[in-house]
Amino acid sequence: MKKLFKFILNTIPRPFLIKVSYWVRPLISFFLKGTTFTDPIDSKSFRFFLPYGYGTQRSNALSPSTLSLERHRLLWLYLKNETDFFTTPKKVLHIAPEQCFLKLFKKQKNLEYTTADLHSPIADVKADICDLPFEENMFDVVFCNHVLEHIEDDAKAMSELFRVLKPGGMGIFQIPQDLSRENTYEDFSIISSEERTKHFGQYDHVRIYGKDYFNRLRKVGFTVNEIDYSKTISEDLVKKYCLTKGEILPVCFK
Repeated sequence: MKKLFKFILNTIPRPFLIKVSYWVRPLISFFLKGTTFTDPIDSKSFRFFLPYGYGTQRSNALSPSTLSLERHRLLWLYLKNETDFFTTPKKVLHIAPEQCFLKLFKKQKNLEYTTADLHSPIADVKADICDLPFEENMFDVVFCNHVLEHIEDDAKAMSELFRVLKPGGMGIFQIPQDLSRENTYEDFSIISSEERTKHFGQYDHVRIYGKDYFNRLRKVGFTVNEIDYSKTISEDLVKKYCLTKGEILPVCFK
């Protein structure tokens, strides 16, 4: 199964995968029903989660029901347990919206929810993250997760995220991060899919972020809290929810 999923991820364009997943997901969820692992986003349980990864496949990573990954489930728990995101009126911008959140956030009566992306078929607004078509100081919350590693001028993208966020607003900008690296590794002379996969772990990534990622965000003006939220969750629930221990949530404020 791991080889099949790896082939699909690296061969089929992401926009097409998103469309197809809406048809396939209910079938997979039905056949994998069980009690071993639970997706905290919808509270559904399964015998196992699906593997995921463009390079090395991770076991029990992808929830069959919401299609959430480890990072999505961690973010959900943080928002639910530590913020007023689900209770207080907020104007929200979600760059490259994840399927596991899209319908749920749209249904929240307290949220004025806008999604944007350059290529995603499920986004409301077609927009370049380096030139967002929104006024400054417009949003209370901005999500931009696993996007910046695709963008060559990430400083410009970060500046745009800062510009559209209201003073006092919150942004969460997750990225794949190698915490064993002090400094981010990037080389823009690497342009082929094969070489990018070899150097950056995925065919469409242009860097591997190190510990200095948080200072990149601070440089454009954000106040950044580096939150290891998995530390607050019991070992049993980390296993049951299939979370990644030690993943850092970059929770940013303007």
